[in-house]
Amino acid sequence: MHRRPDHNLKNPARSRHKAVSRTAPARGGSAAGRRARFAGDLVERDYSPPETWHEPKGTGGEYEIVVEKPGRGFRHVVTEDEIRERLAALPKEMTAGLEVIQLSQMTRKKKRFPCYGMQWGSSIYLYPIETSRIEVFTEPPGPSQRIEARMYGARWEEQANGYWHLVWTDESLRDFYLNNVLIHELGHLLDQRNTTYRDRERFAEWFAVEHGYKPSRRAALAAGALKKLVVKRHHK
Repeated sequence: MHRRPDHNLKNPARSRHKAVSRTAPARGGSAAGRRARFAGDLVERDYSPPETWHEPKGTGGEYEIVVEKPGRGFRHVVTEDEIRERLAALPKEMTAGLEVIQLSQMTRKKKRFPCYGMQWGSSIYLYPIETSRIEVFTEPPGPSQRIEARMYGARWEEQANGYWHLVWTDESLRDFYLNNVLIHELGHLLDQRNTTYRDRERFAEWFAVEHGYKPSRRAALAAGALKKLVVKRHHK
């Protein structure tokens, strides 16, 4: 799960992705990888998220997208079309076991376990973010949070009251969700070998970089080079 801190007074943990992943028995696994942000601690215990459990059918084929209202003060980051377009760029075998993607609602209960995304069984849940696109933290970001913000175009700002703001733009949020959160959770769904929290997180992080971050950067560089070439030819 891509874990994030609580909305009003957030406390950064070592990783910004809380992964609570639960492999469904129908898929032949029992490991649960977690990225918990409970006061910065990594929690490794049975976890029952406050979510709708979509029973795996095990039939494969086209996945379903369920859209809930984001909740007051929150907004969904990506659309159904953006999700489908991003996953269509991956080899079909990578999404063969995916049955449901849910754009979930933020509720008071879920704010106690705030996260960006979660894999549970054959489903992936993506969570909304504040409409202001600003997340408020009670402690300064660690090195991993600073690096991640730079990677996806967000910025950290220290406030006079001692709090820290993580400021996103619409573009940086879409990039982060489509090329990091979504792909990270898909990595958890595909991971049938690792059984410990650390190994499952390591695999999901590697998967997100290799199949999310790097390809998106190569595509951006190629588009930029093509644009420069067109401009250069136009001005000859």
